[in-house]
Amino acid sequence: MIKKDVRSLSLEDLRAFFTDKGFQAFRGNQVYEWLWKKSITDIDQMTNISKEIRDSLKSEFVINNIEIDSVQKSTDGTIKNAIRLHDGLTVESVLIPTKTRMTACISSQVGCSLNCKFCATSRLKRMRNLNPDEIYDQVVTINNQCLEFHNKPLTNIVFMGMGEPLMNYNNVLKAISKITSPSGLGMSPKRIVVSTSGIPKMIKKMADDKVKFKLAVSLHSAIEKTRTSIMPFNEKFNLIELRDSLKYWYKNTKNRITYEYVVWEGINDKMEDVNALVEFCKFSPSKVNLIQYNSIDDPSFKQANNSAIALYMNVLEKNNITVTFRRSRGKDIDAACGQLANKSQ
Repeated sequence: MIKKDVRSLSLEDLRAFFTDKGFQAFRGNQVYEWLWKKSITDIDQMTNISKEIRDSLKSEFVINNIEIDSVQKSTDGTIKNAIRLHDGLTVESVLIPTKTRMTACISSQVGCSLNCKFCATSRLKRMRNLNPDEIYDQVVTINNQCLEFHNKPLTNIVFMGMGEPLMNYNNVLKAISKITSPSGLGMSPKRIVVSTSGIPKMIKKMADDKVKFKLAVSLHSAIEKTRTSIMPFNEKFNLIELRDSLKYWYKNTKNRITYEYVVWEGINDKMEDVNALVEFCKFSPSKVNLIQYNSIDDPSFKQANNSAIALYMNVLEKNNITVTFRRSRGKDIDAACGQLANKSQ
């Protein structure tokens, strides 16, 4: 018999399990706290529960916790984890420390559902979606590293690791619910950013679901032909549909949209590219994060020169669009944006 992960049960399920077995229902509350608040990895770690009850749990359930396969540390303090899942597959997650915040970059899929040409993860076959507990475990692991190496707790979470979060929507939302719940990690949803390459119907669904976390869109070009050339899935989820979904998002949430944007030499470094981005951003308050390109050994993509970055910044600022230039962290260990590719495998 393949045993089910006990963390797939809701609190109500756990309470029902114990009453069915002739135990008191409150034992379910105790187990739930051990699983989520205390993040145990073994049923026998539930020290305030009798051996009889633990054995009853173990007869039907397991805890398929993640394990750290390897850890790499960058010269800038960034830490990359290769995380082994219960079925032997691997994902990567990253701790990005700065003076003001401790950020966890979390994966949502093994591989990726999309095909962005500039991203190393997109070269990996999508094997499967991560379960809510596997997403949750990454956050717990990085929080422990924050405390161990920096004596500070985790402050922020970005879903910018391996995979397209909106292609694993239900599990990502369940994980965030546990992360933000007082019965879980109790983190504020305002400190969580879900980054998508742009799945219009799922952006609208997020708005309908009234999510409290922040939205970031990996845009990289507001010109249809250019975006399709670097992000081929854009043919299916085009810019007109994307913009329409983002208008819907803003109308329903009133939350500012962040655009992640890499500028490449000869691809999107001209004035027409800047003007198209300004026009795309006009419908709502926006922030543009210009991101330093991180090489994945593809000569087609080269970081644009400083004058192109300056052009973007000057024009965006003149149009009252908030803009920042984000220098990459962890490049020496392939932990920067777009570089996660399970090279440790």
